[in-house]
Amino acid sequence: MICVFQQNVRIVDMNDEIIHETVFEHGQFDSVIPTVGSSVVSHELGLRQFEVVLDKRPGKTARYKIVDVEYDILGEKVRVTAQLEAITLIVGQHDVGLINS
Repeated sequence: MICVFQQNVRIVDMNDEIIHETVFEHGQFDSVIPTVGSSVVSHELGLRQFEVVLDKRPGKTARYKIVDVEYDILGEKVRVTAQLEAITLIVGQHDVGLINS
């Protein structure tokens, strides 16, 4: 079964003022049906010029909890979307620079 993993990301400045909110898609994976409360290990998220990106530098992994699972049964195939816990990224503290992703 194909499952899409998504995460709400809030981008703030050093004064905790919201600059932007977005939904980051970690990707589509052939997976067993995820359950709420399970954890997913992925790369940490970071910022590259206000764009949310995976931080693929060595040692930059994070564990995120699944907080919701949605089954879209309207199409020909069932689409499963797992929503990961929301995170906040701070401009200037979560910048990953110009690395290859």
